[in-house]
Amino acid sequence: MSRLPQWVGGLGTGLIRLADRLDSRGAATSDASDAQSAPRPASGSDPAPRPDPATAPVTEQPAAESPTAGPPGSRVTDPEPPAAQESVPPPPSYAPAVSARPDPVAAVPWGVRVAAEVGWRLLILAGTLWVLMRVISAVRLVVLAFVAGLLITALLQPTVAMLKRRGVPRGLATVMTFVSGFIVMGLVGWFVVWQVTDNLDDLSQQVQHGIKELKRWLLNSPFHVTEVQINNIADNLSKAIGSNTKDITSAGIEGVQVILEVLTGILLAMFSTLFLLYDGPKIWEWLLKLVPSAARDGVAGAGPRAWATLTAYVRGTVIVALIDAIFIGVGLFFLDVPLAVPLAVFIFLFAFIPLVGAVASGALAVVVALVTRDIFTAAMVLVVVLAVQQIEGHVLQPFILGRAVRVHPLAVILSVVAGSLIAGVGGAVVAVPLVAVTNTVVGYLRAYSREHAVSTAEPAQTPAPAPVPTGSEPGH
Repeated sequence: MSRLPQWVGGLGTGLIRLADRLDSRGAATSDASDAQSAPRPASGSDPAPRPDPATAPVTEQPAAESPTAGPPGSRVTDPEPPAAQESVPPPPSYAPAVSARPDPVAAVPWGVRVAAEVGWRLLILAGTLWVLMRVISAVRLVVLAFVAGLLITALLQPTVAMLKRRGVPRGLATVMTFVSGFIVMGLVGWFVVWQVTDNLDDLSQQVQHGIKELKRWLLNSPFHVTEVQINNIADNLSKAIGSNTKDITSAGIEGVQVILEVLTGILLAMFSTLFLLYDGPKIWEWLLKLVPSAARDGVAGAGPRAWATLTAYVRGTVIVALIDAIFIGVGLFFLDVPLAVPLAVFIFLFAFIPLVGAVASGALAVVVALVTRDIFTAAMVLVVVLAVQQIEGHVLQPFILGRAVRVHPLAVILSVVAGSLIAGVGGAVVAVPLVAVTNTVVGYLRAYSREHAVSTAEPAQTPAPAPVPTGSEPGH
C-alpha cells in the first residue's frame, strides 16, 4: 500500500511531460507555416532572427496609445492575437480569374427593352379602351341619344346666338329655336311616312310589273336563263319565307322593341338638346373643373375649337345633303320614277353617313327605278346619282366643309365601319364627326404643348444683365 502513492505520482509526472512535448511540437508546426507564408527576403540577405517570446523584452505602451486602454488604474486587456482570428487564405496563383456576373437588365438588348416598355403601355391602353367600349355598349341608348342631342345642338346653336344678338332673352331664344327645329324635323319624318303609305298600293303594282319585265328581259338576255330556272328561284324564295315564319315573327317582336327604344332615344335627345342650348357654357365650365389643373389650360383652349369643328361639320353636312337630295330628286322626277320625293328624303338622311350612306341611297334609287320602270331608266338614275356624288365629293365638300373638318377617306371608311360594328346605324352616323373633332383637339394640344415648352425654355436661355457697379448710376 505504501507503493501506490509513488506510482500515481510517477504517472502524473509522465502525463505532464507528454503534454509539454505536444505543446512544443504544435508551436514548432505553427512557426513553420508562418515562415512559409511570410515573404522571402532578397537574395544575399539573411532573414531576421525570430525573437523568442520567453526571452524577448516586454515593452510597456502608454495607456493613451492603446485602443483598448481604459481609465487610469483599470486593468487593460490585450486584444485577441491575429493567429486566433478567422481568416480566409488567398487563392493560389494558378487559380483562373472568374469575372462577376453582369446585371440582368444590362444583359437585355436596348431594342428589346424599348419594345417591352412600349408593349405594356399599349396593353394598358388597349385594356382601357376595351373597358370603355364595354361601358358604352351597356349604355348605348343613352350615349347615342346624348350624341344626337349634341349634333342637333351644333346645328341649332347659331340660331340661338343670332336671336340673342338681336335682343331676345336667352330662355325665349332657346325655346323658339328648340320648338321650330323639332317641328321641322317632325314634319320631314311625317312627310316621308305619308308619301310611302299613300303610294304603297301603286308601288306594289309597279313592283309586280317590274318583276315581270325583269323576267322577260332575263329570258331574252344573252345569259341564257330559262323559265324553269327562274321559277325554281321563285319557289325557293317562297319556301324560305314559309320556313322562316317564326324568325319573321320574332323579328317583328324585336321591331316593336326597337321602336320603343327609338322613341326613348328621341325623348332623351330632345331633353339633351334643350339643356345644351340653354346651359351649354355652364356645363362646359363644370366639365373643366374635372380636368387636372396642369392640363386645364390646354383643354380650355381645345374646347371652343372642337365645338367650332363640330358646328362646321354638321352645318356643312346638312347643306351638302340638301343639295344631293334636291338634284337627285329632280332627276328622279324627270325620269318618272315613282316615290321620287320620299327617295329624295332618304338620300338626305343617308347623306349623314359619309360614303356608305351615299352608296346605299343611290343603290335604293336604282333598284326602285329597275323594278318599277325598266333597265334604261335604272341606268339613267345611276348616271344621275354618280354625277351628283362626284360633284359633291370634289366641289361641295371642300368648299363648304373646308380644311378644318377634312378627314382622309381611309379614316372615314374605317371609322364608319367601326362605329357601325359598335353601335349600329347610330354609331356610323357619329363616327366621322367624332374623328374630325378628335383630329382638331389632338392637333391643337400638340401645338399648345410645343408653344408652352418654348415659352418655358426662353427665360432660362436669356442671359442675365450685367451687374451695375456700386456708386454709379446707369447711363452715366
